[in-house]
Amino acid sequence: MSTVEGHAGKLIFGKLGGVDIMAMEGRFHYYEGYNMKEVTFPIRVMYELGIKTLFVSNASGGMNPEFKIGDLMIITDHINFFPEHPLRGKNFPTGPRFPDMHETYDNALIAQADAIAAEKGIRVVHGVYMGVQGPTFETPAEYKMYHRMGADAVGMSTVPEVIVAHHCGIRTFGISIITDLGLEDTPVEVSHEEVQVAANRAQPLMTEIMREMIRRA
Repeated sequence: MSTVEGHAGKLIFGKLGGVDIMAMEGRFHYYEGYNMKEVTFPIRVMYELGIKTLFVSNASGGMNPEFKIGDLMIITDHINFFPEHPLRGKNFPTGPRFPDMHETYDNALIAQADAIAAEKGIRVVHGVYMGVQGPTFETPAEYKMYHRMGADAVGMSTVPEVIVAHHCGIRTFGISIITDLGLEDTPVEVSHEEVQVAANRAQPLMTEIMREMIRRA
């Protein structure tokens, strides 16, 4: 069960846009003490249930100077900075031992989301997501380092699940809600409560895009 405030830890089955869906209200995080097999176990279950497309979302700190708090960042790629790899160990027969990681985030789904956002007048940005262990928020020096390494946003989730989904052949689409900014030479203190407030404000816009994507699937 998820131990993080704001993560209910529920598995939900229902319909969205007339399409059958399975949703996780909250997720397991590596920083909670779970190992990578536990963090990614729900993805394995989804695969066995026949899920073909995975939508992931997260709250993240923005490092791109063009970003604003509340922006929706469509994830185009990621950098895995977790200390343990989710595919470490015996290879599951769902994919190859050494999976290729090009187009981990499906280009067709990204294009569809861009078109829907444009139709609805919703601002979206694109960027690379850096996945880190947590649970501390980043120091100013870490923000600077991650940005110079090529990341536009940083968070403590998503990457392990996406790697396993990709290994299973599941198409993946991801959005980060930019809940705080860690720009170079502009240090800003942040709290979990502030992150939740910013995420809750942007969530309806993200949901609108995803609902329409599912409806058009």
